[in-house]
Amino acid sequence: MFIALDACFRLKRRLISSLSKDPGLGTGWAYLVAYKPYLDHLAKYTDQVEISTCSGLAAIDHANDKFSRGYAATGVAMGICARHEFVLPNGVGDLQRGERYANIDYIFFSLLGHLLPLIFIIISYDIACQWHKNLRERFQALPPELQVELLWEFLAFAVPKMHIKGHIRICQLLFALGLLLGSGLTDGEGIERSWSVLGGVAGSTRVSGPGARADLLDDHLAFCNWRKLIGLPALLRRRLDNARNELATQEAEFTDFCQQQADDVPTWMAAVHAYEEDRDKAPNPYESAIDGLTEREVRDRFEDEEAKAEAAGAIPPHDVGPAEFIASLLRVEEEQRRVHANASLKRAQTTSLKINIRRQRRRLNKSISRLRHLQEIYMPGALTYLATLKLAPDTKTELRRTCRDGAGTAGRAVSFGARGVTGPATCQVATLDVQEDALAAPAYEYAVASPSSPRNENKILLRADKYQAARRALVGLDGENAKISWPPLLREHIRCMDDSDDLTFQPPADRPDVFGSNPIGTSSSQSKGKEGESKRIMSWIWKFTGTEGTDAEMREAIRVEWAKAYARVRRWREEVCLLEEEWRRLPLSFAHEERLWVERAKSVKVGIEEVEVAEGMVAYAAKKADMYRDLSRRSEIIRTQERLRRGQRRARETVHVYTGVLPPISGSIGDAGDEASTGRVNAGEPKGFAEEDVEEDMEVHGYASDDDEEDEILDGDAYDD
Repeated sequence: MFIALDACFRLKRRLISSLSKDPGLGTGWAYLVAYKPYLDHLAKYTDQVEISTCSGLAAIDHANDKFSRGYAATGVAMGICARHEFVLPNGVGDLQRGERYANIDYIFFSLLGHLLPLIFIIISYDIACQWHKNLRERFQALPPELQVELLWEFLAFAVPKMHIKGHIRICQLLFALGLLLGSGLTDGEGIERSWSVLGGVAGSTRVSGPGARADLLDDHLAFCNWRKLIGLPALLRRRLDNARNELATQEAEFTDFCQQQADDVPTWMAAVHAYEEDRDKAPNPYESAIDGLTEREVRDRFEDEEAKAEAAGAIPPHDVGPAEFIASLLRVEEEQRRVHANASLKRAQTTSLKINIRRQRRRLNKSISRLRHLQEIYMPGALTYLATLKLAPDTKTELRRTCRDGAGTAGRAVSFGARGVTGPATCQVATLDVQEDALAAPAYEYAVASPSSPRNENKILLRADKYQAARRALVGLDGENAKISWPPLLREHIRCMDDSDDLTFQPPADRPDVFGSNPIGTSSSQSKGKEGESKRIMSWIWKFTGTEGTDAEMREAIRVEWAKAYARVRRWREEVCLLEEEWRRLPLSFAHEERLWVERAKSVKVGIEEVEVAEGMVAYAAKKADMYRDLSRRSEIIRTQERLRRGQRRARETVHVYTGVLPPISGSIGDAGDEASTGRVNAGEPKGFAEEDVEEDMEVHGYASDDDEEDEILDGDAYDD
């Protein structure tokens, strides 16, 4: 069972009327909880303290501080089926002072009383990482009627796939639906779509009394569930077709991955299964345990090596040692990139800051002069190479070559360790900088004409240029591009962790030096357009941080990526199994509802009730039974027939569907009584509700087999690095 919880603060109600003046017709009999027991329970928690340890949930710390003066309800909390978005019975309740645990606890266990509790339940809630703590203790304080029999070991908590991006890293590892066994492709965000449907009644319920508001919400929720019911066959067909296709793709990719890492796969797989069996003790296979070296650590290592060499009697070639020389070279390159970025800003005239480029270039010239003197000692081949380039005398200072790529100097660079350490560390720092700037200035910002966009754009260019220079140095030292584990940086690689390929960084046309001549607006990779997290490949800048350097670090990174690929293919397998089981149960559920209405028709007290009343009750029951038989037949058509394209409709059918055995009613009125007395409903007339209204509604809403929104729902979000 999949349950999604959430709250909507748009559905407020002002402090108008009272329960005694405006009682509901059946509050507590449908979707809303019964008012009196609910309010009696909340009266015990006038000032509930809820402090969050997740930095992404700072708002929950102020749950009791939300604006509530003048309102009897500041919002509504609700629980639904996370798979099909059906609102659950007694799964809706008012919020008085924010999204307090007391409200959510009562609503959750109220709806749980209508389900079979002794089953595995996945609860999706945007603050599940905090709410699940001490839930068992709070359960003991609930009213006795809510303390259902429950196997706590069968409860699993998760955060919806879109909301989890705002949580801290540990939450993203522990509460990701994509990493949760048995979750399939459930995204947990269906409740947000339910709020969008209810948003239209917010204006009227805001000024309603408690009874009128409860009746209005119950009616709208019942209609929402009915619409979902008649569209469920098309939804399941669409999901199952997509899941089978994607499963084949994911399994092919995963099989190839396993073949490349065949020696380690059994060990990695055992680690994943051990973690799933005991998440508290076993290490998390989706978290990397090794971090790469920083530039500061590299410099410290060089200084230690120099100190040891001097202690052994070695004479340094210059007062400035090799470690300080490398640091100076890196500082000059960083200064060049900064001047280049500031020059671009000044040309674009997009900043109000006064930039003195001449002063910056003079300072940079002095730094380069000092660097050339040191290169005579440590990199003489670099100066010879620069002389052969015959650069123009008027070349801008920020565009002059430093020759860190080691042309003609590979042997000397290797002698003091620059080959295997400095480049990877610089790559790592540059990648971290690109990540930071990509988060601070997401790709879609560049389409907006705001003053901050050019500055953020130049910051990203500066970091990307730094990475490209470091990688060119590694290629020049190793001699072969294939030996470099750091991949080339293309513009489509610079995007936020949850961005798709169409939200990539768009560099200015005058900077082809950073990303090459790849045309802007085209992709260097074989992108197939916008796809969900469960299908697309995350940009490598989020994957390669801390993975370069030693073999152990690289193996650790590959292990983590394999574990996530394994989780991805298992979630698709689970999704196919879940959908096949849902298809099996759908006609059984319709048949069950049909039998219930037949039994209700048979339970009519014929001879005790008035003839007109009995006849009406039997006719209504027969109509409902006919409707569910019709829905079952139509679901089989959708399951087996060819999938329709957008805009296509199936031919309207009028067939006799239901012939039941209903109680005879003597003295019935006219011909209708003869039909009711024999238990035969004439379904051949297309004016009946089951034959016309249901069919029309399903044609409009149930056969949208290529609905764009549902494609995104199926894709969902994925696993977080």
